[in-house]
Order: sequence, then structure tokens, then C-alpha cells
Amino acid sequence: MIRTPLRPLARILKARASGEDPDLIEQENLRLRREAARDSARGRAEGRLLALAVVFVAAFVVLGARMGLLAATSPVEVSRGLIEDISGARADIVDRNGRVLATNLATHALYAETRRMVDPARAAHELERIFPDIDGTRMAARFMDPNRRFIWIRAHLSPEQMQAVHDIGEPGLLFGPREMRLYPNGRMAAHVLGGASFGQQGVRAAEIIGVAGIEHYFEDRLRDPNQTDKPLQLSLDLSVQAAVTEVLEGGKRMLNARGATAVLMDVHTGEVISLVSLPDFDPNNRPAPPTEGEPADSPLFNRAVQGYYELGSVMKAFAVAQGLEQGTVTPETMIDTRGPLTFGRFRIRDFRNYGPQLSVKDVMVKSSNIGTARIMQPIGATAQREFLDRFGFLEPMHLELSEARRARPLLPPRWSELSVMTISYGHGLSTSPLALAAGYATLVNGGRKVAPTLLKQDQVQAGAQIISQRTSDQIKLMLHQVVQEGTASFARIPGYPVGGKTGSADIPNPHGGGYKKDAVLATFASVFPSHEPRYALVVTLDEPADTTGPEPRRTAGWTAVPVSAEITRRVAPLLGLRPIGLDVANARFQQGH
Repeated sequence: MIRTPLRPLARILKARASGEDPDLIEQENLRLRREAARDSARGRAEGRLLALAVVFVAAFVVLGARMGLLAATSPVEVSRGLIEDISGARADIVDRNGRVLATNLATHALYAETRRMVDPARAAHELERIFPDIDGTRMAARFMDPNRRFIWIRAHLSPEQMQAVHDIGEPGLLFGPREMRLYPNGRMAAHVLGGASFGQQGVRAAEIIGVAGIEHYFEDRLRDPNQTDKPLQLSLDLSVQAAVTEVLEGGKRMLNARGATAVLMDVHTGEVISLVSLPDFDPNNRPAPPTEGEPADSPLFNRAVQGYYELGSVMKAFAVAQGLEQGTVTPETMIDTRGPLTFGRFRIRDFRNYGPQLSVKDVMVKSSNIGTARIMQPIGATAQREFLDRFGFLEPMHLELSEARRARPLLPPRWSELSVMTISYGHGLSTSPLALAAGYATLVNGGRKVAPTLLKQDQVQAGAQIISQRTSDQIKLMLHQVVQEGTASFARIPGYPVGGKTGSADIPNPHGGGYKKDAVLATFASVFPSHEPRYALVVTLDEPADTTGPEPRRTAGWTAVPVSAEITRRVAPLLGLRPIGLDVANARFQQGH
């Protein structure tokens, strides 16, 4: 090791020679060494401070960027260390006037954390008192099961139930905030709305998913975060829906019908103003799907769109319209109505003897099966099938209900000459009341095809021209005459002229084949005002019977027609229709022809 001398030898010798003190040189040397040490230490400290400042600035930038990112994104709730990325947000559903049909309601779920429970047996007993459907003994066993730490008890609570649970004072019973789907009008429009239930669930949130009806069909639209604040507006009118439901329920009960349905549609826009199917249900407490029996016996079954029936004589209007459109007949053409009409081993009969011949107009007014079959005989199967297909009777209905697209019409396996005749008066081909309403709308609106819709429309549909304006005018007049002179006389309403056609179809026996005895499906398809139709109304009653007379009367003229007339009388003012005299309506028919 090289040792640096404290006193430079040359300077010391020189200092001694000149008589100076050598100690001063040593002191100066020490001072310089100390200053160099201080400069070195200061440099190291300044480097450390600079490095620390850089670290602080970098950390500040990272934290600031993170805070900005969190501020720009949706808040995420953290619960017990787990992130619950569940949204219960869902857009409201409103009627055509903005009245709420479905909305979300803030509520709470009830769950238990068993490790926090002090007296689980008492808590189970108290819950049984608050919720009668809870078995207190089984619930206590679940609470005391050492393998269970978390138990769902209730998906949602009313404020009263929540307070009652709170009063138990059990620390292991906890509440989780969430939203639930609420239908403030109860059973009103239940088959249209369908209902919703909880999907994925967390402690502090639950996913709401549609299970049927509009709620299911528009699932993506209703849950879209960008549209949850924009209500989905339907074509339904809540006031009209309430009136139709009340009248139809009364008619079903009075006539001891197994079921009933009514569809009210705007003939120009295709908007479904009211759709009722009975029996119905409360979507706030939607029942479970049936596991046995006939589907139509379940209140979940939508008779208006899922029910495909042989609707009987209401289909005669389409047979007559095809004859008029193809020019094979005119309203005055005389048709042979002598019966029975024999085809092989089959015989076609009329309800009563109408004489040897009737005009085409009277075939409609008196509802002659034989006359309608003879009108269709020269037209044939191919033309008939194409004509009905243009009306949409041979395909599932395209309506904003998932149930509608799963139901399909029943067609004859072989469209024979006999099929042509039976289908002309409503047997051998099944269709739904909704499809029938759309078909009648097309018949009377000038011949333009109308697609039914449950969404509010701002303009008239520009559908394909199915029949000519002339044929449409002739059909309107015949439907008007059916009410004034024929089988639907009970549909006469002062101030509101109605046109329509009755149908009383035998009901197939699902077990033994053939048809049920003393049971019919009674249907009345009507339009109003008849001289200038704006609405089509189809009312169908399943196995009704008017027992006010000496013998039960089951035909549509005695059952479906009076119910339909009362619906029209109630809803026409709600729809803004002004009363008009029958003489004025007849005069306008004469002007049109």
C-alpha cells in the first residue's frame, strides 16, 4: 500500500530553510482534504435526491393515469374481494301513449352467512312466520349444516318483509341490493309482455332476463346499456286493453267457455291495439310451464298466436274474395246450393236448407257451406293455395313474440279437390286468430297486405296488393250485409256500423279422433266502421254455450257475436271514433258502388 505523506517533504525543508512554521503546511493540507471529502459526499447526496425525485414523478404519473382511467369507465362494485360485473339495468316498456307496462324496481335480496349466525334455529322459525312457504325445520337444518356457509333465501323482498326480517335481529341474515322487474298493471297484457326472471346473481346485483313475449324477443334491445333510458314503445293501448279484457272475461264466464281470445288491429298500419288470451296470468308471479295435459289448458298458452284452429265459416270471406278477384263470380252470380253436396263418401251440408240456389252475396250472408264449396270448385287447389299463401295463412306469423314463430299452421297432407271445398268454409286448414285478423285487415283496407306488429308505427304499411280495390269494396259491403241481414245481427251497435263474418267450427277430438260432440270453436271476425274500416277485431271462444234459452246455443251468432259487439261498443269511443248513423253508412256504401 502507498501511503500519502501528510507533509510534502520539499515544502517542509523549504519552510525550515526560510524560518517558516512546518505545522501551517500540515493544517492547510488537512483543510484541502476535508473540502474534497465534503464535495464528494454532496455529489452523492444530490444524485440520490435526483433518483428519488424521478421515482416520485413516475409513481405520480402512473397513479394519475390510473385514476383518470377509472373516472372514465363505469363504476364496478367490489364485494368481499370479488368483482361482480352484473347489471340489472333494463329499459322500460310503455304503451302507445307512454303509460308504463314494465319497469325496474329497486329491492333487496335476502341471504344468510351461516358462520355469522347466533341462533339459526330461532332465525329459521321467524322466517317461516314471515314467509309461509318456507319450511322452518328444513331451513334450520340448512343453517346448521357445517358444509354450508352461504344460502340464498329470497330473490327479492317487499319493504314490509325486509323490515320484518330486520326485526329478527339475526346478524347472519343479510340484504343485497338489486333491481327486479315490475309489471304495475298485473295481468294486463300478460301474454304480450311475457315476463322476466333473474339470470346470473351476485350478492349485490342480479341479471334480469326475459323469458317470454316482448321481454324475450327484445332481450338485446332492453338490456343495451346505450338504450336503457329509452323506453320500448308498443302499439298496445292500455285503456283499450283493459276494456277488451274486462268484456272478454265476462263473456267467457257467462258462456262457460274453456278459453277465449281477442285481437284488435289497425287495418292500415298493422298495429295490434289489443291482444287478450284467457286464461291468463300475472307476469309478476309467472307460473311454471306445464309438464302434463294439453298445452292450451295452461294460462301461459297464448291462444291468439300459438293457437292454430280450424276457424270455420270466417274463412268463407277469402273464398268469395278469390272468386270475385279471378272473375269466376260476381256478387249477383247465382250458385247451386242444393244439398247435400256429395264427393265420394263425403257429404257437405248446410246448417239449414237455403233453397236450390243463392247469389254469391247471399252465400256470404246466410253462410252456405255448399255455396262456398261450389264457388271454389272451378278455381282449384293450386290457385287456392297460392291465394291463401299470399295472405300469410300457410306460414308462421311474423310477430314480435318468440312464441309466434314456433307455432305453425296445419295444412292438409294432400291438397285435393275435397280439401279445396272444405278449406273454403274453414275446415282442413288451421290458422291463428292473429293471422285471421291480419287477413281481414287486408280484405277491407283496399287489398294491401298487412303484417301485424306490436310496435307503434308512424305510417301506413306499403304492403303488396293482394286483391283489387274493387274486390275489397265488394267484400266490405258483404260483411256489412252479414250483420244487417244475416248471422251476425247481434253485432248491430247504434252509432258504430259493423261488418263481419261468423264461424262455428267443430273441435277435433285429441284422443279418439274425429270431432268432439256438442262443442264448437265460435269466432266472429269483424271490421268497423264497416263503410270505412279502420279496425279489425277477432273474438274466439273455445267451447262456449249460451244456456239462457230452453236449449244450449253454441254457434258464434249467439256467443262470439254479442261479446264482440260489447267490445266494439266499449272501445270505439276510446279509439276516437265518432258515432255515425246507419243511414249515413248505407249511403256511403251506395256512393262507393
